[in-house]
Amino acid sequence: VLFMLLVNASVILVQVNPGESFTIRREDGQFQCITGPAQVPMMSPNGSVPPIYVPPGYVSQIIEENGVRRVLVLPQQPEFHPGGHSPLHHPPPHAHLPAFIPHPAMMPQPPHLYTGHGGGVGDMSSQYISQYHPAHIYSEHDSHSQHGRLPFVHRDDRTSKTYERLQKKLKDRQGGGQVKDSPPPSPQKTCSSPPTVDIHNGVGGKGLEAEQRQLSHAVAGPDKQTGRGKNRESGGKEVKVSDIQARGAVASWVVPTRPERENGSVEDDRSPPEPFSYEVSISFSGKDGKYKSMYCGEELSATLEDLRPATDYHVRVHALCNCLQGNPSESVSFTTLSCEPDPPNAPRKASGTKNTLVLQWKAPCDNGSKIQNYILQWDEGKGTGIYEQCYDGPQKQYRVTKLSPASRYSFRLSARNDMGVSEFSEVVDLFTSCSVPLPPFPPELEMAGVTWLCMKWQRPTSSPKEDDIYYILEMEEEGSGYGFQPSYDGDELSCTVRNLHRSTKYKCRVAAYNSEGKSNPSQVVEFITNPDRPSSPCRPVIRGKVLPNSFKMTWGEYQIIRTPLSNICCTRGQPWKHVCEGLKPGCSYQTRVYCMSEGGQSPLSETLQVQTPAVPPGTCQPPRLVGKPKAREVQLRWGPPHVDGGSPVSCYSVEVSGPQSEESREVYQGPELDCSVAGLMPGKTYSFRLKAANKAGFGPLSERCEVTTGPGAPEQCKAPSTTCKSPSCVVVSWEAPPCNGAPVTELRLEWGAAEGSMQMCYSGPGLSHEMKGLLPATNYFCRIQAVNVAGVGPFSEAVLCQTPCSVPAAVNEDEEDEDGDSRPPTLYSPSTCLGISWEPPCDHGSEITSYLIDLGERQIRIQALNSLGAGPFSHTFKLKTKPLPPQPPRLECTAFSHQTLRLKWGDGPAKATTSDALQYQLQMGDKSGRFISLYKGPCHTHKVQRLNESTSYMFCIQAFNEAGEGPFSNVYTFTTPRSPPAPVKVPKVERLDENSCEVTWEALSPMKGDPIIYTLQCMMGNSEFKQAYKGSVTSFHVQNLQPNSDYRFRVCAIRQSQDAPELSGPYSPTVTLSPQRNDMAVGAGAAGSGSRASTESNRARRSLTDEQCAFLLLMVFAVIAILIAFVIQYFVIK
Repeated sequence: VLFMLLVNASVILVQVNPGESFTIRREDGQFQCITGPAQVPMMSPNGSVPPIYVPPGYVSQIIEENGVRRVLVLPQQPEFHPGGHSPLHHPPPHAHLPAFIPHPAMMPQPPHLYTGHGGGVGDMSSQYISQYHPAHIYSEHDSHSQHGRLPFVHRDDRTSKTYERLQKKLKDRQGGGQVKDSPPPSPQKTCSSPPTVDIHNGVGGKGLEAEQRQLSHAVAGPDKQTGRGKNRESGGKEVKVSDIQARGAVASWVVPTRPERENGSVEDDRSPPEPFSYEVSISFSGKDGKYKSMYCGEELSATLEDLRPATDYHVRVHALCNCLQGNPSESVSFTTLSCEPDPPNAPRKASGTKNTLVLQWKAPCDNGSKIQNYILQWDEGKGTGIYEQCYDGPQKQYRVTKLSPASRYSFRLSARNDMGVSEFSEVVDLFTSCSVPLPPFPPELEMAGVTWLCMKWQRPTSSPKEDDIYYILEMEEEGSGYGFQPSYDGDELSCTVRNLHRSTKYKCRVAAYNSEGKSNPSQVVEFITNPDRPSSPCRPVIRGKVLPNSFKMTWGEYQIIRTPLSNICCTRGQPWKHVCEGLKPGCSYQTRVYCMSEGGQSPLSETLQVQTPAVPPGTCQPPRLVGKPKAREVQLRWGPPHVDGGSPVSCYSVEVSGPQSEESREVYQGPELDCSVAGLMPGKTYSFRLKAANKAGFGPLSERCEVTTGPGAPEQCKAPSTTCKSPSCVVVSWEAPPCNGAPVTELRLEWGAAEGSMQMCYSGPGLSHEMKGLLPATNYFCRIQAVNVAGVGPFSEAVLCQTPCSVPAAVNEDEEDEDGDSRPPTLYSPSTCLGISWEPPCDHGSEITSYLIDLGERQIRIQALNSLGAGPFSHTFKLKTKPLPPQPPRLECTAFSHQTLRLKWGDGPAKATTSDALQYQLQMGDKSGRFISLYKGPCHTHKVQRLNESTSYMFCIQAFNEAGEGPFSNVYTFTTPRSPPAPVKVPKVERLDENSCEVTWEALSPMKGDPIIYTLQCMMGNSEFKQAYKGSVTSFHVQNLQPNSDYRFRVCAIRQSQDAPELSGPYSPTVTLSPQRNDMAVGAGAAGSGSRASTESNRARRSLTDEQCAFLLLMVFAVIAILIAFVIQYFVIK
């Protein structure tokens, strides 16, 4: 940490280097830890600067440059005069410092602070509280840090002369041998091989000689510190950015050139070169903006993660070697890709009624692509967790209608742009409102104060919980004359009304309202505020410096004062002070004061926040081994230290030293309580030590923990060699790999036709294996693996082996099988031929030139040939020829009518199954002489319908089976007969006198030119019907009727034709003529007879016609079908 003081202002800028941290105390007493790189401005209350302490034998030298004073810590010389410490002056913000930062080991601890340690911060005042870590040494080119400072290139003459004078003095001392263990001329050794230093809160673990060497290296001058192009790593070449995604990219670079070594140092030539480490930083505020570190390691590529989509970035790389940092590379710009939007926030309810909800939402981050639509989904109030889309559009609000009152609905929202759809937001539950609430109960007083009243009330009992109800609290001050004024408006069931007058009566009432309206106010109640009490005392004050275990505090003059820490009472006029002891380091304490009078206890004073400084944690227990040690990795675990120093342990550091070297290196640093240490050698013993750190620094190292690694698995085998003995046999041989600490006990060979699907085919100690049963002209892959007691080694590289060519494989037939149940033939073959087809067999690497078919007695087999010879014969299979097509049967007409013809052919049942081998095709000729198919199937009968009367029709028939279609038969001609006339409607009978009557009926129209005549039959009593009339007239006068007798009449129509006999139709319904009863009632009898005749006629008229019967049957069938469908739907489907 470098302190700089501005001359004209009491402002101290603290420059925090990368990897270090600085702790400050704010005005409120809280402590804040700031990690580098950063510049922290601090105000000095009295203009003083914390003194810089130097170890014995060293002095501080003040150098002034451009009005800025810097302090260099140098070895003591006779011409130096160490005595006082001049204040440091801070440069302007744009000025930068040369490359020296005092190491914490150079600052010894005063005797009265942190006894038992060797270093500290001295008498630094409380406003300068810092946390020291091992600092790096930066040259003037390193001032281009990651937070945007430009490199310092200007140096005035005075500064250059000062550095040259200091360098000359240092060289003179080295040549004269005045100081022992002086540092070498070049700082390369110190940078490449850093000494082992254990630093705990500024305590150096090295001796004075090591401190002198480090100091001499630090003050070697700017020419040696920077190396003038020799001892400085050059920056890497331009960074290459690839695999650019929406939130990540890959940056890669090359190894920079190493600086030349000085020939005067022998130790530098013997020391191995230190590996490079790289620090990658990016900026999204332009090339000259602030850069943020994204990666620090030894790899030549880094994956940049957690980037913003559609954002311009600049990336650069620093190369670091021990304590030297190279120049940054040229900044390379790249732009991340666009992606789908971020998940939006849940929609909120803007307004609503009993049946509607108005939802609004805000646009999320579009990630480089403009948001086109918003997708709003809801669960339709079902609460099942299944969501349906209710809106898809660009608006940011939507009204949902047709909802149920006092119901809950769940909504979620997503956004969509050209890149895709975002994730859904959190689900929000919204409720519709209810009716106007009832008046609530009067408010109740929960607590009363001097200037406030805390009241509560109850929710109206009739309102459901889902309804959003708001309340208005109205108050009236006694004697004010202003009436009731609203004091609260919200949805809470309690309210504290403030800014009231003390000891005053107030009238209160409350009213409830929702989106539907406002209820009547409740009953009026009265409450009174309390009397006043004394005011609060002043805030306590800290006197002196706050120590880790105690602090001193004072407070003002009050009658009674109580402190929660000491419980001390003091009287008026006595200023009191108290020392709080026995405190814990790093803890925060609060102190406040209150007083009491006759009016009561005063409020508490303002709280004084006191933070005791933390100390580094204590010694940890040695780490312990977890599980069995592996060959190259061990698992360590440890517990937190018993003493944390007043601050939570934030980091642990594990150091390891090799089996033949006492030099230790850090293998883990982090907050976890376990770690895996890799990169070890098998069968070696390593020592591990642990130390803990908090915000005050690292604690001491623990005791050593000795761990011995186990034997390792064998190394990777060399690729095996293959030798083909025959097309189906290959010999695989290999060599045993290095055993790596344990003898090889087993070798495993994997073999397969594909590189990704190999299987183990041999396991044993042998160095060769013979593979048999392989396919000719086939590619195979093999690899070998070694096994010992420590584990399984990696597989060797896969080797490709191709077997030589051979004769073709056997042919597989693709035709009928031996039992006759065959697949459909692929080739057409008549009854006297056989069609044979087969799939080409595997040619085994040589093209098939021909096939040989061996035809025996009802047996066939096939053989394939290529340039290498003939392959094996296929399996013997049998085939048979197809039979001849069948002959057509004789066609007969077994039944006929004027509209239908029933035809029959062949011998067999009327109905047959579709599996019958023999089937038939019936065709009928039309008026143009063409024959159309009427029927095709295995049946032997067919009924032809919808024919015309007295018409001749031509038919022919054909039979076919699996052998093919047979010939058509001769043409058969069948004629339909004439149709009879339709039935006559019920005739009408009219009595003329006692012995005669007249019968009439409706006439029928002629049928295709044939005239119609009628036959009237009469029946007396129960005798038989006799013909009474035959002719074309539609009425007849019946005479000679016998009295007291019943007569029945019926009529039928007869069709006459010149070349055919007469054709009678059905008779009409009968009509009855009843006799007269007596002479006196002749009129009545006649009327009665006419009435009965009319009744018979009406009955006849009431009989249903054919159309009515058909309609009635259709309705009955429709009702039955609906009932059947309902039964199937209810009992079967559900």
